Amino acid sequence: MSSPPSAPAPAATDSPWAPLAAHVFRALWIAQLVSNVGSWMQTVGAQWLLVGHGAALVTLVQTAAGLPVVLLALPAGVVADRFDRRSVLLAAQFAMLAVSGVLAVLAFLDALTPAVLLVLTFLLGCGTALMGPAWQAIQPELVERRRLDQAAALGAVNVNLARAVGPALGGAVVAAAGAGWVFAFNAASYLGIAAVLMAWRRPEPATATLPGNDGLLAALYAGRRYVWNAPGVRRVLLRTVLFIPGGAALWALLPLTASSSLGLGSAGYGVLLAAVGVGAVAGAFALRRVRALLGINGTLAAGAVVFAGVLAVLATVRTPWVVAVALLPAGLAWIGVLSTLNAAVQTRLPGWVRARGLAVYLLVFQGGQALAAPLWGAVADWVGLSACLLIAGAVMLLSAASVRRWPLYDAAGINPTPSDHWPAPPLVFEPGEADGPVLVSVVYRVPAGNRAAFTARMRQVARSRRRTGALSWGLYQDGNDPARFVENYLVSTWAEHRAQHHVRWTDTDRRREEEARELLAPGTVPEVTHAFDTVAGPAVPAGSGPAPAP
Repeated sequence: MSSPPSAPAPAATDSPWAPLAAHVFRALWIAQLVSNVGSWMQTVGAQWLLVGHGAALVTLVQTAAGLPVVLLALPAGVVADRFDRRSVLLAAQFAMLAVSGVLAVLAFLDALTPAVLLVLTFLLGCGTALMGPAWQAIQPELVERRRLDQAAALGAVNVNLARAVGPALGGAVVAAAGAGWVFAFNAASYLGIAAVLMAWRRPEPATATLPGNDGLLAALYAGRRYVWNAPGVRRVLLRTVLFIPGGAALWALLPLTASSSLGLGSAGYGVLLAAVGVGAVAGAFALRRVRALLGINGTLAAGAVVFAGVLAVLATVRTPWVVAVALLPAGLAWIGVLSTLNAAVQTRLPGWVRARGLAVYLLVFQGGQALAAPLWGAVADWVGLSACLLIAGAVMLLSAASVRRWPLYDAAGINPTPSDHWPAPPLVFEPGEADGPVLVSVVYRVPAGNRAAFTARMRQVARSRRRTGALSWGLYQDGNDPARFVENYLVSTWAEHRAQHHVRWTDTDRRREEEARELLAPGTVPEVTHAFDTVAGPAVPAGSGPAPAP
């Protein structure tokens, strides 16, 4: 597995399975499938052990698994951007193997109380939270960017194929041999991913993703700053927030529906989950055709409507086979919405902040499920299971209606490829990496007829400056010379400004800057100066160090 994963064998562009031509992606996909089967077997075992303890306690399994994402996703994103992502993934696999092993041993010894089960589930969730940003961030290293959409769909297929097999297998094993064996299988399932990762010789990144002097808090702030100033990413997060609460109701309340409404045992509950998985796998084949017909926003709206209908069936129907059939389109809707959102956020993030941006997405996605699950459990205890499911369906209809008001932006014009095009500034002294803050001033001359348009286009440039490191930004018009505009922005250190030049400025940012400069007076060029805070530290005289970086 030493050959570069980014050069897969040719495959049909319209094939949903095209990313599997990349052998590292294929090996990880297969290993992940086995691991996901183990995770679903464990989920069935854990939830079924708690079924007799009330709705709220059952839904806490999902909370215990998802809450670590709320607490650790952002630090995990920094870790994945700072350190070798392969090593981060390996550490997570071995940690989860150890926790699952303890869970299995306690189950075999009949020493697994509800409190201990939830604590160990929480620790497994910590491993998942550490793994999530790094796993998502390596996808562009495994497949071509044009196939990220298909790779995201295959990732969802993987989870749902495991859902089609794991719950039914887990329910059967729990019924025949007890929960300890499903926990043991889950522990062993982490070895496959670990083996593939150890065999993968990941190429060294072309550029460092973080300046060497960034601390944890500074890196967290940089990730937050990027997301806040990236409208396309923010819109993906909004669509996730509007879909997840209603969607979480199905996963949180399905075990209660199986036991109390349908009178099924653990094996029957596994079959219901398997029906969702089968629908998702079938949906992978139809997904590209559905998107071509409805568009990405139509897919999001249709997925929410379908989910609302399925929740209504769960609330009103008491025939198990009818419920199982109704869960098939739920799987298709789930994979359609999630793969659309996942691909959207992947294609909008540049490499230097990809893991942190994905960490925010995972925080919203998995954290939303973790927080919504106990809420639905409490509502079910208060108003009854059927009424709770109908309320969740109404929430999903509101999500569908909101697509018209808050659609996903078109990503056709977004290119996150780094654009190292800025010239080196002609400084008379060599600043140190930690010197700063740095005030960058750019003077433009704009003819009268272009000033309104120039100001409008510079708003896009402002977002680019802030995304890539500017702490503050302003555009000023000279009161004595109306044609003279001065752009000022402040960067915390010289290292941060260098990172803007070499790593963070993308082709999209460059295009926004060029569009604004098209409106300058003919024959003029911007005048750029760099001013350093003299209190922060003395400058190094010219000639005492290497040539300044741009």
